[in-house]
Amino acid sequence: MKEVKVSVRNLVEYVYKSGSIDQRFQTSSSMTEGTRLHKKIQKAYKEGDLAEEFLSTDLHFEDLAFTVEGRCDGLIFEGEDVIIEEIKSTRSNLAELKEDTYPVHWAQGKFYAYIYAKDHHLERISVRLTYISVDTEETIHYMQHFTYKQLEEFAAATVKDYYPFAKLISDHKEERNQTAADLAFPFRNFRKGQRDLAGAVYKTISEKKILFANAPTGTGKTISTIFPSMKAMGEGIIDKLYYLTAKTITRTTAEEAFELLEEKGLTAKTLTITAKDKACLKEETICQSDACQFAEGYYDRINGAILDILENEARLTRPVIEKYSRKHRVCPFEFSIDLSYIADAVICDYNYLFDPRVSLKRLSDTEKKKTVLLTDEAHNLVDRGRAMFSAELDKSSFLEIKRSFKEKNKELYASANEINRFFINVRKQSEETGTTVYKDLFSELVDLLQRFLPAAEAELMGQSEESILLETYFASNNFVKIAALYNENFVTYVDAGKRELTVRLYCLDPSDLLSHTSRGFSSAIFFSATLQPFHYYFELLGGGKDDYRFKIPSPFPRENWEIFIKPLSTRYKDRDKSIAPLVSLPLELLKQRPGNYLYFFPSYRYMNEIYEAFMETSPDAEVILQSAHMTEEERESFLAFFQPNRESSLIGFAVLGGIFSEGVDLKGDRLNGVIVAGVGLPQMGQDRDIIKDHFNALGKPGYDYSYIFPGMNKVLQAGGRLIRTEEDKGVIVLVDDRYLTPKYQEMLPEEWRDYTVI
Repeated sequence: MKEVKVSVRNLVEYVYKSGSIDQRFQTSSSMTEGTRLHKKIQKAYKEGDLAEEFLSTDLHFEDLAFTVEGRCDGLIFEGEDVIIEEIKSTRSNLAELKEDTYPVHWAQGKFYAYIYAKDHHLERISVRLTYISVDTEETIHYMQHFTYKQLEEFAAATVKDYYPFAKLISDHKEERNQTAADLAFPFRNFRKGQRDLAGAVYKTISEKKILFANAPTGTGKTISTIFPSMKAMGEGIIDKLYYLTAKTITRTTAEEAFELLEEKGLTAKTLTITAKDKACLKEETICQSDACQFAEGYYDRINGAILDILENEARLTRPVIEKYSRKHRVCPFEFSIDLSYIADAVICDYNYLFDPRVSLKRLSDTEKKKTVLLTDEAHNLVDRGRAMFSAELDKSSFLEIKRSFKEKNKELYASANEINRFFINVRKQSEETGTTVYKDLFSELVDLLQRFLPAAEAELMGQSEESILLETYFASNNFVKIAALYNENFVTYVDAGKRELTVRLYCLDPSDLLSHTSRGFSSAIFFSATLQPFHYYFELLGGGKDDYRFKIPSPFPRENWEIFIKPLSTRYKDRDKSIAPLVSLPLELLKQRPGNYLYFFPSYRYMNEIYEAFMETSPDAEVILQSAHMTEEERESFLAFFQPNRESSLIGFAVLGGIFSEGVDLKGDRLNGVIVAGVGLPQMGQDRDIIKDHFNALGKPGYDYSYIFPGMNKVLQAGGRLIRTEEDKGVIVLVDDRYLTPKYQEMLPEEWRDYTVI
């Protein structure tokens, strides 16, 4: 008989949760607040009563043996009566919470009551459902009494309803593990270095460690990380993997890898999560039951949708999710989130695991300990981490709320007024205009926000139509969350303009927070073709002394590259002088080596200047230009121009660090050369200077950390578009005199160091 382990909460939520999605406003009271209120009620228990009591039982249904377990909030003894207490904190009006408002809450209490009555041979037991207001801390109680026979019938019916889903998952995992164990590497031969990388990944997962791997373009990183992960899954070492990416195009590569493994015999459920605004089936994303048929009654239909898609599909990609969402009339984004807790492999953006605002909250610690993170293009996670762990607030938002609610909501008005006054005082203490940096957190502001949030929530629960209030509520809530993470790797800075004042919590070094997340999982693999300089990325991604490091050279012969360095200054002060040489360079190159070229620039402004001058000189040339905020269709159209054996040469003007400088796979004669103008330095600015000062104060090369290393990484990524297979050959031209200095020479890959100065 197959064994199935499930928590009481997950069991009853699957069977009894009902109703609609309505995100007009969803209270986001933190788990910490809920825990505090639970403990407040539990502290009032008399001696002998129990809190957070672990309960477990075994039930059989047909061919499955269920172990159902969890911790009940309270176990209270009143004479001969035993009461199971289920506590729920809420920001809803207690007067509106009737006894039958949430059947799923009763179901949770009843299942705990069944387990306890069964274990202690009780004929009768009671369940008390207690709601406590987050705002007022008032409580309301409902009590129901049950015979053991009633609870036994309830438990049996619940397991019966859960059985089809459990049976499907159980049978699938058995087949998944068998096919994964039998799976052979999907290619006839390993590329140079590929077997070593796959072996390092498998060893890391087996030993529950963390690996940082620099594997150059052509190593086949995607299949070299996914294949050993699935082998480990087949052996029961892990039960799930997340493949994390920064860009949509690299998600496609991961999907193709799983498709290949499936063709070779693997049975696995692979899900790709698409961002809500892209997944939405409506013209406007309004997640309200009265505005969207896919939100209305979502929880009444979702179980049928999940069973249907799992019974019939293996690769749960965006088109597949959309097909079944329309069929069952469920929200595709929420559908994909629900499926993410079931799928064997999930392909998604970094933020679903690392961002404290949007991470997958239902992923338990137990589940994490059976899960591996595969983080692709990991060099991107440093700046993404800084963004995820930073927050900001504008003075104008609170001033507007103060004015809007002066007559409508005195409490909200008073709270917004206090915060606005705080901003005024900050302006007085700071410079008149510009930026002032503080090492310490503004604790007073956090206290004021914690008083503002309940007042805002109360107003929003009344379905306030003030959009500024909703936006400011979420910004404030995020600010408070980030403030709880604040440490020596943060600064608070005030940006004072003539009309606006912004207070920002800025994460300078995300390493501790990234490490905290990754170490919560069974294992984590951080990999990239450009984890260079290695020590820099190892440090800022949270590497520790016991973590594994892996570096291999390019698998391709050095003669596949022809490298040129043109020692021209592209510094800002010399840009006017650089225009003419940068216009003539590709023309001279095309005369000698016709073909398709990508021409990269450090900014849109610089790119557009050269483009305009180029078109004046050569109006008949075949040229395409990257633009800001391109849609997926526009990106695909841009890349579609790069075809082999074109009648005339093509030059694609693009931006370093943009959508075409990494994750793009133009094999063979689709791309014959790459030209990089400049050394990729980020634009000089306050944020970067603060990072520089932070690392300087720690005795580290702050300018390198803030500007040079991130800039050079963009150059390496752009150059990496050229040679994708052993048959590819082409030209790279690096345009800047700094490439001939020792610092930049050290950062060039081995295969680029045999160059010619032109």
